[in-house]
Amino acid sequence: MNIEKLLKGDDICACGMVHKCPIDHVIIKENACDSLTELVAAYNNILLVADKTTYRVGGGTITEKLGVHLADTLVYQTEDVLVPNEAAIEELRSHVTDKTDLIIGIGSGVINDLCKHVSFTAGLPYYIVATAPSMDGYASKGAALILDGMKVTLNANVPKAIIADVNILKDAPIDMIRAGYGDIIGKYSCLNDWKLAHLVNGEYLCKSVMNATYDAVEETVKLAEGVAKREPAAVQALMEALVAVGILMAYVGNSRPASGSEHHLSHYFEIVGIVRGEEYLPHGVDVCCSAIETAKLREKLLAIVDISEYTYKFDKATYEANIRRIYGTLADEVLALQNKLGWYDTDRVSIYRDKWQEIRKLLASAPSSAEMLRLTEQVGLSYEGFKALYGDKKIADAHLYAKDLKDRYTVLWMYYDLFGTK
Repeated sequence: MNIEKLLKGDDICACGMVHKCPIDHVIIKENACDSLTELVAAYNNILLVADKTTYRVGGGTITEKLGVHLADTLVYQTEDVLVPNEAAIEELRSHVTDKTDLIIGIGSGVINDLCKHVSFTAGLPYYIVATAPSMDGYASKGAALILDGMKVTLNANVPKAIIADVNILKDAPIDMIRAGYGDIIGKYSCLNDWKLAHLVNGEYLCKSVMNATYDAVEETVKLAEGVAKREPAAVQALMEALVAVGILMAYVGNSRPASGSEHHLSHYFEIVGIVRGEEYLPHGVDVCCSAIETAKLREKLLAIVDISEYTYKFDKATYEANIRRIYGTLADEVLALQNKLGWYDTDRVSIYRDKWQEIRKLLASAPSSAEMLRLTEQVGLSYEGFKALYGDKKIADAHLYAKDLKDRYTVLWMYYDLFGTK
């Protein structure tokens, strides 16, 4: 992907929007951390943020590059997985002073989201030094957090600089490298969802952004063998694709180009895992395997012989009972979100009947579940491990109720409208 071209934006897009991405620097190459000395020259009170693992990976080198410009360092000491919740946010905020002029994070998803959120609320710029090509949120405007136990994405600023040293990235845990590949491959699912939302609900869609995202996905598919072998060129190209997708999200001001039904399933497994104290997989792994699940749902929808036989029937009592069974202590928040949206009061089946041939053509344009399985396995990801960990019941619940965590229309709503109320 041509990152420099994407950073310039597009003032005359055919969709009618002006696409901008206010990132000053994206440096993805070997020894990229060497650029920090020049990039931070104008700052005098930098706060460096990492966890124990990411500080061990890059903290010493980065501290040396920052020199006298470094004022404070926060290294999260949690022994478990760092969760971007209220406690983690407050700990980071406590290190921000009226003299802090730049926040630099060392890490990937969670560290990036924490720094993105706190820098935004504090009115400060931030840089991210990536330690793994594990997800596409480095360049996005959204900060994915867990507040009051719920997975939420809050608006924030993009980083002023993304520094990705290939020498560090290629040595990341292989599961994190595979997760980045999986996050990109999952775009086949979400892009189909975007087109579906445009057809069913008239949602805004930018063909230019969609096509550029497809390009990133197609280029990533070619990298599977090199990614699995940690080849520097393949890892660099994967990271470029992840950053490119983040920039494309910034173009439209939300995560629609990169997040759909497969992400909703992933968020469901994470949230339910946290609520129940159950294990869940890395985000990108869940996204990739969940894209196989959403492909299966499209195939089930395509198997409908006569759409005229279907009508929308909503049993509120049964629905609420299932939400309480699945989400436990978070059920009231989930119900409140859906009550606010009012989507269960809408009969979309009549829309499906009117547009069924167009819908069928669209659903059929996405890769099949067999093709998604092939793409998943060729980089070493285990769909069978995904199924074994979660089990049939949890996965079946996800098909019907993962959508309730978000305010975004995807194939999960169509599946529920046609099969969930039977």
